[in-house]
Amino acid sequence: MTGKTPIVIITGYLGSGKTTLLRNILNNTRRRLAILMNEFGEIAIDSKIIEGKNVKMAELAGGCVCCSLIGEFEAAVEEIIKEVRPEMIVVETTGLAEPDALIVDIRDSLPYIQLDTVITVADADATLRFPETGHTGRIQLETADVVLINKTDLVDQRGLDEVKKKIMEINDKAIIFMTSYCRIDSEILFGLGIERYFAPVRHSHPDIDCFSYSSDKAINRGGFEKIAYNLPGEVYRAKGFVRFTDGSYLFSYVAGRWDMEEFESEKTQLVFIGSGITKVKDKILGQLESCEE
Repeated sequence: MTGKTPIVIITGYLGSGKTTLLRNILNNTRRRLAILMNEFGEIAIDSKIIEGKNVKMAELAGGCVCCSLIGEFEAAVEEIIKEVRPEMIVVETTGLAEPDALIVDIRDSLPYIQLDTVITVADADATLRFPETGHTGRIQLETADVVLINKTDLVDQRGLDEVKKKIMEINDKAIIFMTSYCRIDSEILFGLGIERYFAPVRHSHPDIDCFSYSSDKAINRGGFEKIAYNLPGEVYRAKGFVRFTDGSYLFSYVAGRWDMEEFESEKTQLVFIGSGITKVKDKILGQLESCEE
């Protein structure tokens, strides 16, 4: 391990809280970090949330780091090591990533990198409301060294016990923490140094698609909230920035539940992700355009 740069992978399904965890890490660590963010979509929403932090950051947008962007990932890591020499690299994958392929790539193609910890963030509320764990979600849990059962404030104790039991049936070796808004001392997540064995794999995501919306005009708040409350079932995840006449906000939608927090942005930029989402694209874009003021 001597001379190798440790790398931490943050994974988890769409909207589970990965970027929230990353924000908390950056706000509390004293380490010199470099951040590599992978986003699914044309607009890099999550990297804009992190902008302004005293940290070196690189982006891999428009695809998934576990399959179509593997070569770009290797190049980005090499550049970070050469230019920044960080104490640690933190990779936040898209919610569609299956990290076993990334783990294999680090092992086989990046000999100067040491995989430190794979952290999977699980949405407690969504896990209960959508109990069928898909292939991607299962791999994210299977490969985890640490699982954060997040959004515990939305679920009662009986529900949390059910979520924990389900996760332990998939991975009984991971360390499990219960969190709300991913609040946790990040130092206890690092330095595990676990050995892993995975056969070479490659992935694709043919059933998931996305589209984006961008506008320099202010958006009518009432109209937008009506849209948010009535997004069709094809939309599983939506995120981005919304600028109203009285200020701008960070918008986050996951499986029927949404919230906003004040966040400075000069324009409205939104990304919508889901299965069969192209069927509702024109309708949603038309609704948003009708809210422009």
